Amino acid sequence: MTSFLFTNGRVLDPEAGVTRGGLDLLVEGNRIKAVGANLDVLPSATRIDLAGRTLMPGLIDCHVHVVAETLDLWANIIAPTSLSALRSARVMEEALQRGFTTLRDLGGADIGLVRGVEEGLIKGPRLVICGKGLTTTGGHADLRQRTDDRPGMMSDRLGSMGYVVDGVDACRLAAREMIKAGARFLKIMANGGVSSPNDPIESIQFSREEIAAIVEEAENANIYVSAHLYTDRAIRRAVELGVHSLEHCNLIEPETARLAAEKGCIAVPTLVAYEALHLEGKRFGFGQTEISKIDVVRKGGLRSLEVMREAGLKMAFGSDLLGELRSYHCMEFELLAKVLTPAEIIRSATVIGAELCGYSGELGIVSPGALADLVVVDGNPLEDISLLQDDGAHLSLIMRDGTIFKNALH
Repeated sequence: MTSFLFTNGRVLDPEAGVTRGGLDLLVEGNRIKAVGANLDVLPSATRIDLAGRTLMPGLIDCHVHVVAETLDLWANIIAPTSLSALRSARVMEEALQRGFTTLRDLGGADIGLVRGVEEGLIKGPRLVICGKGLTTTGGHADLRQRTDDRPGMMSDRLGSMGYVVDGVDACRLAAREMIKAGARFLKIMANGGVSSPNDPIESIQFSREEIAAIVEEAENANIYVSAHLYTDRAIRRAVELGVHSLEHCNLIEPETARLAAEKGCIAVPTLVAYEALHLEGKRFGFGQTEISKIDVVRKGGLRSLEVMREAGLKMAFGSDLLGELRSYHCMEFELLAKVLTPAEIIRSATVIGAELCGYSGELGIVSPGALADLVVVDGNPLEDISLLQDDGAHLSLIMRDGTIFKNALH
């Protein structure tokens, strides 16, 4: 069994929001074996001198779409499945090099990509999937133009992020199909979207009965439902119906945020998605309709952070960057820092992310028994959150499941 002993550094505790010196950390296999001073280890253990750097849990992004390799979403759909898988692997490998050791995919990725990581075929983060994002006809993930009357969305293709479904019985069947195919949670489009052609931001999608049926199927399988949401009206309805994971939430109001917090929901703001689209959308062919929708949700983003923090609503880190815009991935730290403290941001990308991914006590912490997902930072991110930016340039070492994927400490 491979062993690593990290010495001479500081260990970041994201729950307490502090770093602690004088501690060694022992990794055996894919788990953290011990954390303490002057640990006894076998001579065969590989010793890693941190030289005063900070050792912290690997980062968790709770809103990605790894199959969206290009902003031309139809091009992703019609790509051969084998090519789409190879492109997705590249997207995942890039994310790992930025320090993200776990990704929660919100529509598109399948069990094959999950196993590709587990079997060592993809040098990327572990992947937590929902299958396809469920959408109504004309809803957020229905990319067909008004004159396109072809049925469905080619949902059998790996590059497709959505699955068009209407009616309670059809929703139940789709939910069961996703669960059977390996979904760890379910995703619905419950509000209008930016990248879809026919639905205004304020449009409410899925009936109450349809959402309730999907929530029931999720609860039956001991998983939860995540929903794409912007407006306060849509968010409140989803919370009342039992949706647990609230994506985006740019236009949430205090009363709804308090209700969501009381029910134990977790929000996933994705501010960088709209900032990147604001900067690059026209260059990549977005029309005035899409640009106008981007402006509405972008302007509400920072206020939503204040509202949710004041309400005590937990927030996990998310990015939701499609295609070429993933080069802006680490800008999310900069945007969050306009409102949140470094400790709050790190907690969102570790402890809270682990909870939403179903890995509480195993990821997002540096404790004995936890999975050995670790990054070494050239400095203290609790004092300077920008150390988590720049595509991993300030990360000297990246480890997932006890395997080192980057080591610049030689």
